[in-house]
Amino acid sequence: MKTIATVLFDWDGTLLRLRRSSVPGFYKGTGGIWADLLMRGLPGCIYAGLVSHVRGLRPASGIMEAGLHHYQGEQPGLLPGAGGVLDCCRAGGLQLGVVTGANPDRVGCEFERLGPSFLAIVCHEDVVHRKPYPEGIERALALLQASAESCCFVGEAPEDIEMGKRAGVFTVGVVSDYVTRGRMELAAPGCSA
Repeated sequence: MKTIATVLFDWDGTLLRLRRSSVPGFYKGTGGIWADLLMRGLPGCIYAGLVSHVRGLRPASGIMEAGLHHYQGEQPGLLPGAGGVLDCCRAGGLQLGVVTGANPDRVGCEFERLGPSFLAIVCHEDVVHRKPYPEGIERALALLQASAESCCFVGEAPEDIEMGKRAGVFTVGVVSDYVTRGRMELAAPGCSA
């Protein structure tokens, strides 16, 4: 059996209750177009492509800025049980890190407000190739001087699981309101909760 010494987490939707909290702000700022698609369970690869496209339009249209402007007042919290999981991992002597597609400024504010601390934090600006490419996990492992063989990655999206597999780490899929058990089972994580 593999010994786990390092646990890396996705942030949004895995530890942070972001989706329900951020959708109203994003909805206001974008006229509802992208938020409606997300809430209807648009497959992650298509959603990621749309977000990439919207980011590409940002200077001309201001869509992302509008969504972020309305998001500023939102105060998402940790998901139920997330704090306990982090406490148990720390009590067990595990190294903890976060690999997220989120902006480091927002994540930093959330960490400050909510209190979690991590030895490694890799945000989307820290990598060239985002999920499902393994670069974020590989970067976190390098920061922690940890090996893929002794690491697991916990995420709530099939793209998280694919990223973990590509990085050669054990994967844990979290079933959530955003990703159904069926979609998570199709991603075939090492285990799911």
